[in-house]
This record gives sequence, structure tokens and C-alpha cells, in this order.
Amino acid sequence: MLERGYLQRKWFNRIMLGLCGGAAGLGMLILALILGYTLSHGIAALNIDFLTQAAKPVGEVGGGMRNEIIGTFILVVLGSIIALPVGLMAGIFLAEFASPRGAAAVRFIADILAGVPSIVVGVFAYAIVVRPMHSYSALSAGVALAIIMIPIVARTAEESLRLVPNSMREAALALGITRWRAVVGVIVPGALTGIITGVMLAVARIAGETAPLIFTALGSQFGVQGFLKPIGALPLQIFRYAMSPYPDWQQQAWAGAFLLVLLVLGISIVVRWISNRGRM
Repeated sequence: MLERGYLQRKWFNRIMLGLCGGAAGLGMLILALILGYTLSHGIAALNIDFLTQAAKPVGEVGGGMRNEIIGTFILVVLGSIIALPVGLMAGIFLAEFASPRGAAAVRFIADILAGVPSIVVGVFAYAIVVRPMHSYSALSAGVALAIIMIPIVARTAEESLRLVPNSMREAALALGITRWRAVVGVIVPGALTGIITGVMLAVARIAGETAPLIFTALGSQFGVQGFLKPIGALPLQIFRYAMSPYPDWQQQAWAGAFLLVLLVLGISIVVRWISNRGRM
């Protein structure tokens, strides 16, 4: 009887290990299929001209997404400039200064905001920025992306700060410095690896967003004209080229999709590297 129970547990353990391994392999296979499929469809258009030339009009062969790549970089930087101070200070407030009831309320709001569909964020940014300004702009797109970033940065910063041992807080306060100085000079540096990881994850999230940009950035074929003018972005251009009836544009859309996947994958690898260094 005991031997039968042992064999049942042993086979059940093997089955569950096999299912877990199969699920992990399926996830890796899906990633490989996405990379392989986008590369196979966009390899012909993925060249130096694609990275260094602007888009050409319909009927002209060639061109690239130089302006859209630059626009994506500008929008990510602009959204980060707006979101990082707000998200970091919110995380510090939740971890160090908020009462349990207040922290629970802010945490609940941040979790809801993180789950709001990005298209709703785009409509909201359109209502509060685009309509009052009477113009689509890079600024309105940066605001929309910042709204998406803030809860991610705030929650990861809070969790990272909570991992800092209380002994470090007590030692800093024992030196006679004020609490805010202890937070800025001791606690935040101690949680810097986790905070950077959260920031990189937030950047990877907004780099591929398309829906908010439709309502805010709109897109532009003329490059960067200023923060108060429409601006092109890689996800927007991929969407428009993919929906077009022109084979050359569709091929460039695949090349842009592969470039965007590589960007997100690269950020994820950097995040993993930073996290592993923080554990060493």
C-alpha cells in the first residue's frame, strides 16, 4: 500500500514537471516563431536605408523609417521625463511615509490605473491635452505614455524600497540626519537596482504602444517639427503600412515590427542583466 502511494506520487510529480517544462518550451517557441516570422517577412526591407532614410511617397521604391525611429525615441524620453519623478516619489511615499490605510488606497488606484486599456488612456489624453491645445502633438503623446508608466514605476519602486533592510533606516536615523535625507541618501541607493529594473520594464511597455499615439501624436511624414506638432512613431507607421494595399509598405511594416520586437527584447535582456547583478 505504501509502495503504491509512493509510485503514484512519483508519477504525479513527473507529470507535473513535464507539464511545467512543456509550458516553458511553448513560451520559448512562441517567441521564436514571432521573431522568425517577422524576420522572414521583413528581412528584404531591413537594411541601412531602412534605418537612415525617411519614408517615400506611394509609388517610389525604397525609403525607411528614420523619422519614426527618432520619433519613438523622443516620445519614450518625453514620457519618461514626465513619469519618472511622479512614479518614483509615489513609490517613496507608499514605502516610507504613507499610513497603512492611505497606502492601501493609493496602491489600489495605481493597480487600477495599470490595468486601464491603453486606448482609454489615449482618449483621456486627447480630452485633456489635444482638445485644449487644438493640435495633435508630441507633448500630448508623452503625457499619454507617462500615464501608462507612472503606476508601473510607482509599484516597482515601492516594492524595491521595501526590500531595503530596516537596519539601514535605523542606522541612517541614528546618525542624526533627517528622514528625507536618509531616504534620498541611503534607502533609495540601496534599492536602485530594483528601481532601474522597474523603469526599464515601463520603458519596454510604452515603446510598443500604438493606441494612445493614434489620439495624440497622430503621425507625421515630415520628421520632428517640435514638441507642439504631430510626430511620427514606429508603432504608428507599422500600423499604417500594414493596413495599406501596397506590398512595399507591407514589407516595411514587417521590418519595423521586427525592429520593435528587437527593441523590447533588448530592453528585457538589459533588465535581466541588471537584476542578476543586483543579486550578486
